[in-house]
Amino acid sequence: METPSSEEILTRIQEWVEVESPTSDAGRVEQMMDLVSATFKELDCKIERIPGEDGRASHVAVTSPWGGDGKGILMLSHLDTVHPVGTLEDLPIRVEGDKAYGPGIYDMKGGAYLGVTAYRTLAQAGIETSLPIRFLFVSDEETGSTTSRKHIEAAGEHAKYVLVTEPARDGGKIVTGRQGSARFVMRAHGRPSHSGSRHKEGRSAIVEMAKQIAEIASKTDYDRNFTVNVGMIQGGTAANVIPEHCNASLDFRFRNLDVAEEMISWVQGLDSYDPDVTFTVDGGMTRPPFEETPAILDLFAHAKELAAEIGYELVGTFTGGGSDGNFLADRLPVLDGLGVDGEGAHTLHEHLLVSSLVPRMQLMRRLMETLH
Repeated sequence: METPSSEEILTRIQEWVEVESPTSDAGRVEQMMDLVSATFKELDCKIERIPGEDGRASHVAVTSPWGGDGKGILMLSHLDTVHPVGTLEDLPIRVEGDKAYGPGIYDMKGGAYLGVTAYRTLAQAGIETSLPIRFLFVSDEETGSTTSRKHIEAAGEHAKYVLVTEPARDGGKIVTGRQGSARFVMRAHGRPSHSGSRHKEGRSAIVEMAKQIAEIASKTDYDRNFTVNVGMIQGGTAANVIPEHCNASLDFRFRNLDVAEEMISWVQGLDSYDPDVTFTVDGGMTRPPFEETPAILDLFAHAKELAAEIGYELVGTFTGGGSDGNFLADRLPVLDGLGVDGEGAHTLHEHLLVSSLVPRMQLMRRLMETLH
């Protein structure tokens, strides 16, 4: 079986990076979905274009021509990025030593393309794996997978294993666990009045929000792996007006589902301190925690053995950010962080390591070959 060189793989990845595809620009994300579809069309795969919703681009589901309808290997990837159109001017595609730069090259067009390459080398060699191989490329992972989640969960119903092509962590570590997340919008509605002549008549929405924030922020508990962040706040109209409105964003992160459910229930039940001010909390869990299970650890052990055969040591790690793997890890063996090694996701120094391309692709290919 011929293995493409790192230079060949990098050239194709850079072609993908040239198509800037922020989640909010559905037309550009559609261009990425077109590129993926064209690649698999050449390989006689079944390709389904899943229409987008709420202004988001479509998603693409791909199924190998072998394996029938049985449960198989699900390859999860996203083709949207956080970088706005025009980032190529500040983060041009280039190679400096072992580092290849570009917006989205590390998170995660590099890893997504490695998955395609791993499959293509098998197909072109005429190798049919024990299990059917299915890909799902989604268009809105960077904004929480709000339109793709139901398709991810549906794909999981037909999977025996899930391989996520998100980038590696901290020098090539594979991800065996992730934090879950919950997002909320807090709103306070008070009573406006002039802060000089009618101060007593006013009821400050900002004061109410400040009290709530102080209480909520105190719930951060590192021993329980639970953190709170109020990331944005808006309120008031002028310095001399008692503010009628105040809104704030709230982000929870957690490793344990019981802790998450406890704290989500608590925050959703909060009452206002001032009976003349209305306080509400809207939102909920956006990604469940990706907790290590015996099945996940068994899958990692298998991947570790394969990596050793290829010639490198595979190390597992836990990471704070969420991924689409979070939606399936409670019911299936999931391995995440199978993509390229590198650094700088979401920054202007985002890059992959060229030396990681071939061995990481080979690991994906061997997983496809050996899982049954």
